[in-house]
Amino acid sequence: MAEAQSGREPAAERAYRYAKELILSGELAGGSLISEGEIAERVGLSRTPVREAFLRLEGEELLRLFPKKGAVVSPMPPGEAEDVLELREVLECTAVERIVRWEAAALDDFVARLRAAVRAQDAPAREMDLKAFVAADETFHRSLVTASGNALADRFYRSLGDRQRRMAALALRPRPERLPVLVREHGALADAVADRDPERFRAALRAHLDATHRALLGTA
Repeated sequence: MAEAQSGREPAAERAYRYAKELILSGELAGGSLISEGEIAERVGLSRTPVREAFLRLEGEELLRLFPKKGAVVSPMPPGEAEDVLELREVLECTAVERIVRWEAAALDDFVARLRAAVRAQDAPAREMDLKAFVAADETFHRSLVTASGNALADRFYRSLGDRQRRMAALALRPRPERLPVLVREHGALADAVADRDPERFRAALRAHLDATHRALLGTA
């Protein structure tokens, strides 16, 4: 089969991104069986670059490979989701504690950008476009940590990105009607930052994560 490489993108990278997107978006749930041949046919490649992609995904603990049988999508390990949520709370709340100490002009400018990020979620929420909404949701939350100026916290928060995307898909794919609610909750978080009220932000963030994620996990 011809190796269609989508411009300059290597075939193995193309197969990797395609298969990883299926997993992180929730289209392939934990426990799903996939084969090299299936992905090769979908992407228009031979099996060799797909095999390389699968090995890479196994290294990221997203797949378990079974020789001559295929691969199984790895479920999220028990307790990992709650660990991610705890880290998110610490990082975002600590970031907001820094941000609310800014001078008025800097804070006003950031809040304007934060509210613009909330407005960017309106259309995906109305259209129940889960992929676009999850991307906008990640941008909103990550912007808090990035803006705080703590480069170590920002780098660590970004390292949670794949896990957060997968968790969001798991939580929201069966409940797309919740997307407009999340937009309103994000607005409340932005209001707390604007009012220099980190304790209100902390309570609102906890309620937001409880209703979105912990309710599904049964730990809220």
